[in-house]
Amino acid sequence: MVLVRFKQVDISNKPVVYREATAAGRIKLKPSTISLIRKGGLEKGDPVALASTAAILAVKSTPSIVALAHPLKVERTEPVVKLGKDWVEVTVTVAAHEKTGVEMEALTAVSAALLNIWDVTKAYEKDNEGQYPSTAIEWIRVTKKVKR
Repeated sequence: MVLVRFKQVDISNKPVVYREATAAGRIKLKPSTISLIRKGGLEKGDPVALASTAAILAVKSTPSIVALAHPLKVERTEPVVKLGKDWVEVTVTVAAHEKTGVEMEALTAVSAALLNIWDVTKAYEKDNEGQYPSTAIEWIRVTKKVKR
């Protein structure tokens, strides 16, 4: 029997430096759903405001979600939400003076924001059979990393 073992990386000897990461991702939605968002017509409320709040909360919860992430003293979380014709894009920048990077915090924030948008818009995205034929969360990635 092979046991799989995990461990957090030892960062005790690393210097504290400025760290910043920006992550982004999109959720593809029907143009009619985007129109409802622009008009403030969703029953559950404003997904743009909710996504921003969810992103900030997710950064704080990253070590509880990502098993090997270190708890960090995040100094800045900046979510930006943009609406397109058939998509919503969330970009989150996270910064801290730490011994390890903040990429996982930024990625977790984008993921949580997009999931919250899905939750608020799902009633408008379903087809006649209750499926989501065109709704998709996609292209979640780190777009920038700074270490100095």
